[in-house]
Order: sequence, then C-alpha cells, then structure tokens
Amino acid sequence: MDGRLIYLMGPSGSGKDSLIEAARQPLRAINGEVVRRVITRSAESVGEDAIGVSREEFAQRRDKGDFALWWHANGLDYGIPNQIDDWLKEGRHVLLNGSRGHLAEARKRYPTLLPVLLTVRDEVLRERLLKRNRENHEEIEARLRRNGLFTADDSLGDTPIYRLDNSAELAVTVENLLALLKLSVKPDRT
Repeated sequence: MDGRLIYLMGPSGSGKDSLIEAARQPLRAINGEVVRRVITRSAESVGEDAIGVSREEFAQRRDKGDFALWWHANGLDYGIPNQIDDWLKEGRHVLLNGSRGHLAEARKRYPTLLPVLLTVRDEVLRERLLKRNRENHEEIEARLRRNGLFTADDSLGDTPIYRLDNSAELAVTVENLLALLKLSVKPDRT
C-alpha cells in the first residue's frame, strides 16, 4: 500500500516549522518522512530546515523536472523534491509544508493527500509573535487579521480540510497529528 501525503498548511506564526521538527522522529517510528523544501532564499535565512537556492538554480531544477510540486508565494519559489514519490511508493507517509494557495494543484497530483490546516487561537498567536519580537504592533495585528481569513474555509470541494489546533503544548499537537494520520489511512482491500 502506498504511503499518505500529509499536506500541512497554516498561517505564519502557527508553528508549522516547530510541529514538523517535533513530528520528525515519531513519523519515522511509523514509517514516515519529512521532506525538505527547496526555496529561493539564502541558506542562512532563519526559519524552516529548507534548501536555499538562487532563482536561477530553482528554475533549472524545475525545468529538469526535479520537483513533484512547486509554487510561488510571498516573493519566493518553493519546490518539493521528486523523492516524495519514491517514499510514497515504498509505503512511507510524507509530511510536507504546503501552500494553501497550491492545495488544489497538489490534490490533482496526489488525490489521497491529507490536507491539514494548523490553527492557533489569536491570543496565543499574539503572544508568540510578541515573544519573537520581529514585528511591530501594527504588523502583528495585520497577521492576526490574516490568521482569521486563512482559517475561514473548511473544505476543498468534497474533501475536508482537517484542522489541527496548535494553541497548547507542541507534544499534544504531534500526538493529534499522528492520530489523524492513523484514522485517515485506510487498509488496502485489494
């Protein structure tokens, strides 16, 4: 049986990078992998464990067919290496940091993907943004408004988007992600 693609989405500050890192070992224990995205930014940029490349290198990789998925958002290009196809065929589950705007395209290529929207309560998000001290008050309030818009929709056509609240302890969110994956994996009946 093929593995399941876990397509994680969420607004900035929801804790996607923290969740992905915390889920890495538990996923391996159940035959899962976390994929590193290729992004057109410097490798020294703070944030997720991604592969930073130039725009030119990204375009070359895309044109050679190195990416299973790719998109452009927030002034950057994002690519998911083809390695995920091998992992899925081997029966491994794959967790990736996806884009809400690219979900419909990803669903076309991977019809059984598990769309997961990481959410966080506004008061928790506000506290996290204040603690990281990267934005001023107006920028934080703008992020909070976008958080509300980002989490408004619950489906992709006839496919539900599963919400995963990351307002509490990260360990609880990891447990809930693994439980969601176990519930969504259907045994092969052929």
